[in-house]
Amino acid sequence: MFQFSSTAAVLLMVLFYGITFLLSLRIKRKNENVDGYMVSNGSMGFGMSAASMTATWIWAASFYAAASSGYKYGVSGALHYGFWGALMILFIYPFGRRFRELAPNAHTLAEIMHARHGTQSQLILAGSNIVGSIISLMVNFTAAGALVEILSPLSFIHGVLITGIGVLSYTLWSGFRSSVFTDFAQLVAMIVAAVIIIPVIFYTLGGPTLFQTGMHNLSAEQLNFFSKAAFLEQGAPFFVAVLAYAIGNQTIAQRLFAVREDLIKPSFITATIGYAAIVIGLGMLGLLALFAGVQPIDGNLNNLIPQMAATYLPPFMVMLLFIMVIGALSSTADSDLSALAALVMTDIYGKQIAKNRPDPKKMLFIGRMTMIVATMLGILIATLKFDILSMLIFVGALWGAIVFPVIVSLYWGKVTARAFNWAVVLAFISFLTVRFEWITIQGLTAYAFEFIATLGAGVVLGLMSFGFFGKKVGLWVGIFATLALLPWTIGFLREYTTLLSSLTAYGTSALVCTGITLLNRKDHFDFKTINQMVIEFHQLPNKNK
Repeated sequence: MFQFSSTAAVLLMVLFYGITFLLSLRIKRKNENVDGYMVSNGSMGFGMSAASMTATWIWAASFYAAASSGYKYGVSGALHYGFWGALMILFIYPFGRRFRELAPNAHTLAEIMHARHGTQSQLILAGSNIVGSIISLMVNFTAAGALVEILSPLSFIHGVLITGIGVLSYTLWSGFRSSVFTDFAQLVAMIVAAVIIIPVIFYTLGGPTLFQTGMHNLSAEQLNFFSKAAFLEQGAPFFVAVLAYAIGNQTIAQRLFAVREDLIKPSFITATIGYAAIVIGLGMLGLLALFAGVQPIDGNLNNLIPQMAATYLPPFMVMLLFIMVIGALSSTADSDLSALAALVMTDIYGKQIAKNRPDPKKMLFIGRMTMIVATMLGILIATLKFDILSMLIFVGALWGAIVFPVIVSLYWGKVTARAFNWAVVLAFISFLTVRFEWITIQGLTAYAFEFIATLGAGVVLGLMSFGFFGKKVGLWVGIFATLALLPWTIGFLREYTTLLSSLTAYGTSALVCTGITLLNRKDHFDFKTINQMVIEFHQLPNKNK
């Protein structure tokens, strides 16, 4: 199995991050303003927007988790991962139009929630995003460590450290601008590498004959294109997480607030298609490994892609894959850092500490310090070597608790801060209760959670329909889906804890939020006031600077 020397591995990474750093210096503005640092002043064009969206979501986890899915679930595994992940990008579009309509100058979704519900709701949303972004950062550093450990004599920790420092070095200066600009270059490199690497591995393993000679390595379930296990254990939980990632993820929302308003639709559609094509293709590496009878080193599926490269690719190709994966994880890690900076700059300092009168220079300093602290935390947590796919599903469930309250708060004027806050808190508690089985899920308890989860499934389908087809269609789809699924889910969902817990979060949040809201007899909220409360920080009067 091929390995780079320690010196070669370090030089490759230093060269990659050195070039990226130089690119970031070319776009650095001498007098950068805070809005430019966070969202490029809402002026990003189509090409950069679509490329950045695609590159950000084609992260290292996309490679590793898609390959893991193909290896674990067979023929339908990679398709489940790539297709539902692509829908995540698409589903933010209809709601994204509403976000931009209400607050064209916003930097974060939590900032909009501050204008709608006040401090507590804002901090709940910002806090969930901060936790999610740190986990995402950790996942990318974990992927880097696994890559370096397999392909060189360097340790896992060496890979994590070099990657963390490298990403921080170029993102620190220009924030979101450098993230977007380097995303474009990294996406081009990923596409070129993938187009070359996947066919080479395929034909090295035997080409079309592999599907005949390796057929015995797959179970009947893995050979089934409509695998029940693949759908219930991964496809369905990932599908449920899709909407949560679309609404709760600041890395995606940040690009929504950065792109020109008239280019939102084409940018998101292009990114959806690009993500699906690339990730499904990369996920097929796991399926090829399954056909070839490859056993992951140490039984760790995170090692699968670097192991395949080291075993079946010539040195030059291994170098291409090395750069491709480093580029993929870096394009997302830098987005996580810029998202975290925007959250702390806007929602912690700008809104809570400075009360909408921040010092722009101090704001930039806080943003950069946030990046440094987040990088250190990401490195520390990465040393625990959590399973990448499991962490992704956990984050999806975390954000799943906020989806319904966030969306209805921005369409239904009667929703109160009390309804929002209690819905999110109780939904997250219900998720943890089921996911980690804090109580025994049997008998009447199991039936109760299955009923709430079925309602959650109706909520997910209803919200998706509402986004594209309007309120009436969304309401009827939600009701019909819940009633149609009940005979099938009751007595069945308890066997699939991950799916049950995720859907329970949706169902609980919808029940609590709707119930408390219906008790509200106050006047409807005037949504026009949101835009008045969301400001461009760089346009503050000079006396506040």
